[in-house]
Amino acid sequence: MFSTRRIQRWYPNVSHLSKLISSGSSQLGDLGSGAGKGGGGGGTIREAGGSFGKMEAAREEEYFYKKQLEQLERLKNDQIHQAEYHHQQIKEHEEAIERHKIFLENLPK
Repeated sequence: MFSTRRIQRWYPNVSHLSKLISSGSSQLGDLGSGAGKGGGGGGTIREAGGSFGKMEAAREEEYFYKKQLEQLERLKNDQIHQAEYHHQQIKEHEEAIERHKIFLENLPK
């Protein structure tokens, strides 16, 4: 995979993604140990804490981790497709330039 610093350098408008990636669970406390610091409970199972709360928190973290990987993969694929498109456009423009040069050379003087 590629680093968040590289993503941020290549795509400065998606810097919020790198913040999401680099932000750990420092404000969350122990996941699944009851209501979080943010004031929200997160549901009755997570409020209760214990092993069920930790298991639910782990599932939630896994879900968002997988979602994030899917988003990054989609971003990467989109960029690859854009690069291919632009290479094709460059090729077509270079061919058009050559046609115009030949046309100009064949004009009567």
